[in-house]
Amino acid sequence: MALSICGSKTNKHSKELINHGSALFPVACYDDDLSQINVTWHWHGEWEALVITHGSAVIAVGSEKYKLRQDEGFFINTGVLHAAWEFQSAGCRLHSVVFHPRLVGGSMDSVFWQGYIQPLLQDDQLKCVHLDGSAFWHQEMISSIEAAWQHGVAEEDGYEFEVRSALSRMTALLKQNQTSLHSPPSEKELRDNRRLKIMLQYIQEHYMEELSISQIAQSAMVSESECLRNFRSTIGTPPIQYVKQFRMQQAIQLLMTTQKKVGDIGAECGFVDTSYFIKTFRELKGCTPGEYRQQGRGI
Repeated sequence: MALSICGSKTNKHSKELINHGSALFPVACYDDDLSQINVTWHWHGEWEALVITHGSAVIAVGSEKYKLRQDEGFFINTGVLHAAWEFQSAGCRLHSVVFHPRLVGGSMDSVFWQGYIQPLLQDDQLKCVHLDGSAFWHQEMISSIEAAWQHGVAEEDGYEFEVRSALSRMTALLKQNQTSLHSPPSEKELRDNRRLKIMLQYIQEHYMEELSISQIAQSAMVSESECLRNFRSTIGTPPIQYVKQFRMQQAIQLLMTTQKKVGDIGAECGFVDTSYFIKTFRELKGCTPGEYRQQGRGI
């Protein structure tokens, strides 16, 4: 069940398009190497829980950024805009479990759904949880996440029960400690989040074209200065730099999953010519697109 790369393909609302698992068993496990490819800004209707297995990472949730070290974990609620990248180019791998709450909640008229799932889903103050060991229950939750991942990858007889059991325990721990996790978002945070989703949507629809700050700002009906502030306060980078990074992520996906020529990939991802694409790629990744493709395939 484990996948080496979980690319974040999104629709026009920045919602992730990947199907995590199946209708019968809505859960998927991923083994992500953030030194190879970042997780771009996106959101999904499933819950996500992860454990850092090597190195350090930055998990961004809205305007908040969390540094996670090895053996720390993280939980992300449904519908929350988030991204992830390695910390200071030190390398990072993580085990991620993405699953629909119905896997542990069952039908909507069950005690599990009404008593545990629904209160967590409807809690606007519960965007995420950094499992850094500061609370006594963090380690048990991290162990549950890792157990779910290991059983999901092994796929031994009856593994579905083991995965559901581990994720059920994780859910119970969240519900038991729900009130201690509240940190109400301000009106400004909610407004910035809405605007950012609109601007990210616009970029993801038009990244193959020439883009300006003015166009991006107009998509959310804000000024250029407000657009710059929103990107810097939430994502930590100017909008045009984000466009370049987003184009690069799409190019990496094509390099690793297709046989397309480097020049064709650059053009498809919005770079004006092949030489500029190669120059930009080298600046951001330290090697040419062709060298990156060879390294990723072990050539």
